[in-house]
Amino acid sequence: MMRLLLSKLERSFTSNGFAGWDPYDGLNSRFLKVLTLNRKWLRIAVTQSMKRSPVNLRPLLGIPRGRNPKAIGLLAGAYLRRYKKTKQQTLLDNTRHLLDWLVENTSPGYSGYAWGYNFDWQSSVFYIPKGVPTVVNTTFIANAFLDAYFTFKESNYLDVARSACDFILNDLNRTSTDSDSDSKKYFWFSYSPVDETCCHNANLLAAELLARIYSFSKNNILYESAMKSTEFTLSRQNSDGSWCYGLSPQQKFVDSFHTGFVLVSLVNIMANLDHTDNKRFERILLKGYEFYKKTFWESDGCPRYYRDKRYPIDLHCSAQGIITFLHFREYDNEAVDFAQKIAEWAINNMWDAKKNYFYFQRTKHYTNKIPYLRWPNVWMYYALTTLDSMT
Repeated sequence: MMRLLLSKLERSFTSNGFAGWDPYDGLNSRFLKVLTLNRKWLRIAVTQSMKRSPVNLRPLLGIPRGRNPKAIGLLAGAYLRRYKKTKQQTLLDNTRHLLDWLVENTSPGYSGYAWGYNFDWQSSVFYIPKGVPTVVNTTFIANAFLDAYFTFKESNYLDVARSACDFILNDLNRTSTDSDSDSKKYFWFSYSPVDETCCHNANLLAAELLARIYSFSKNNILYESAMKSTEFTLSRQNSDGSWCYGLSPQQKFVDSFHTGFVLVSLVNIMANLDHTDNKRFERILLKGYEFYKKTFWESDGCPRYYRDKRYPIDLHCSAQGIITFLHFREYDNEAVDFAQKIAEWAINNMWDAKKNYFYFQRTKHYTNKIPYLRWPNVWMYYALTTLDSMT
């Protein structure tokens, strides 16, 4: 059943030219953007209103389907994984097409390859205009290029991934701080070149890519930067094993999928760095995993968005849950089975079998059925291809 579902998703992606709507693309409406008067809280109001509306007003407001670079990068990586298993030529062709598109649509003016979103984005802390690259987008995309290099052994793919490290090292802001337990200066990488915000998942995604490139290049600059930024986030684990999303007062929440991002990055960093204190690293990692496992999941595989509330039920949580549990299969002999349970819950409860896409969210009062591309459909495709490749 899963492979049939994956084939249906693939057809839906190609039928729209790999373009779609996004929960956060409200500011792509010229009309709504003018109404914000270039003010922070009006931009947030527009974005959140569009995200929360169960009715898709985008066609009426002039918001077209667009190619989201992060979605394209995730698709390229997932297509590559599916190609390895099925040997379908169309999957290989799509992988190369999407990677070529990403090379042509990098954000110009930075030290290396880097990518942003195809819409303006206002958070509670910072504003990132359309096209300004973020470390989250850039690292997910760079990892797809690195996967392509290991598959095809073509140096141009490695060059792109290595270039993305130059963006991280030279264009992101770093904020140094004394560790609570060490005299060394640790630091965090900013989310983008236009802010100095600490988001732990973003900081670790930067460290993860640096560590992955270091694992075969043995470049000491990559090693030192990955270690120091990782140690900063390790030092900020809460006593219950959780991590807040970030450091600012508006970022003190703890949620499911960002916690999953942190844990997956830590697993990958540990695998790629010659860490000098693996027992301590592993102890912190497993404490975080136990918190994640007991806090964000019901026994049937239904996700919880926040640690203190169930709603909204969001398929991004499900997708990241599948990925996270699969990464802990060597630590937990129940992890793969639970990843399968999460997938089954998502398919049984949030898949539209007539229209062949996943719903976005379910609240107490309604289900948001808008067919968003990146969130959750590309993410679920990415997660399910990962699960399928391991079972």
